[in-house]
Amino acid sequence: MHMSLTATLSPGLTLCLTLMRSATTVSRRLDGRLGSWHGISFADLAILLELSRAPGARLRRVDLAGRLGLTASAVTRALIPLEKIGLVSRKADPNDARVGYATITAGGRRVLDEAVESAEVMVQEIVRDEGGRLEGCIRLLDGLATGEPSSPNGA
Repeated sequence: MHMSLTATLSPGLTLCLTLMRSATTVSRRLDGRLGSWHGISFADLAILLELSRAPGARLRRVDLAGRLGLTASAVTRALIPLEKIGLVSRKADPNDARVGYATITAGGRRVLDEAVESAEVMVQEIVRDEGGRLEGCIRLLDGLATGEPSSPNGA
């Protein structure tokens, strides 16, 4: 008799597979509305948000990649359309010509503010904080993202 492989998966692997499926589903749902309403994707929102939070609203592409968990080349590819529509610009470092920064423009800030407001409404349909468990989930996922796993209860 053949035993199902899924019956032998550890809770950790099951969590990672579920996380991947969940992230894809959430991104797809948010992409549709953000694209229709604001002309950006959920990934674009994340880029604009990181740039807006950075000192001077600018980051080197490699630093932006690190904050997003992406490769530098993936960030470069993602920034090109944002630059073309005027939400992001490139700035050279006056002290080092080899270094360039991605910066959020005034138009990018406006679109970001409106898109965050819309996204906040959208996630109310997707995520519910039943029993106050979101904080623990955020800690667990943040630990996974930074390479410092923790339990949902903070232990």
